[in-house]
Amino acid sequence: MATLSDDRGDDLGDEGDGDRAPLAERVEELLAAGGPLPIVAAGHPVLRYGTEPYDGQLGDALLARFVEALRGTMRAAPGVGLAAVQVGVPLRIAVIEDPAPVSEEVARVRGRVPQPFRVLVNPSYEPVGTARAAFFEGCLSVPGWQAVVARPAEVRLRGQDELGREVDESFTGWPARIVQHETDHLDGTLYLDRAEPRSLSTNEAVLARWNAPTPAAAAEALGFELP
Repeated sequence: MATLSDDRGDDLGDEGDGDRAPLAERVEELLAAGGPLPIVAAGHPVLRYGTEPYDGQLGDALLARFVEALRGTMRAAPGVGLAAVQVGVPLRIAVIEDPAPVSEEVARVRGRVPQPFRVLVNPSYEPVGTARAAFFEGCLSVPGWQAVVARPAEVRLRGQDELGREVDESFTGWPARIVQHETDHLDGTLYLDRAEPRSLSTNEAVLARWNAPTPAAAAEALGFELP
């Protein structure tokens, strides 16, 4: 998310659907290396597999270690969300956290408010109402690029946390965007699948030309419509 991108590639190598190690074994191997986990880049099939629901495959202790590694990797990137599949683990788990270090104007226009660290297990979302908001969005798995994505302005999230407690709450503004972006990853969807193609810009171009609270100037100059 704004912006979830870096310059690392995929260190996991090639693998096929029928030759995947047990998930707990894969997670143990990832954690054994220490430090931030390698982030899978777009083009690797694992980002398109979709994920399987989490139902205890890792056990409590390994899940806690994996969640902590996801948090460290997200912060090191840096980003405001990270899905398990982005480190090559096709489980329906994601983490989010946003200190929202933005100006008051950006915070107001985008509805970007701080979000504490939290774990989303088996999340799903549905729009609340018909309002949509469009902003530039990036992704750690698509390093170096951003594009405008129109998304529901409010969503209802259902799922669990890392302790198995039920989650059922609404998100608005930028937190709603983060929730949608990370949950989409768990369905094998990248933000580019939902983006306005004419808006695709390098990070450098966004900083130099479109670094405004809204993408209105980009829409006019690049020739696309906003909701």
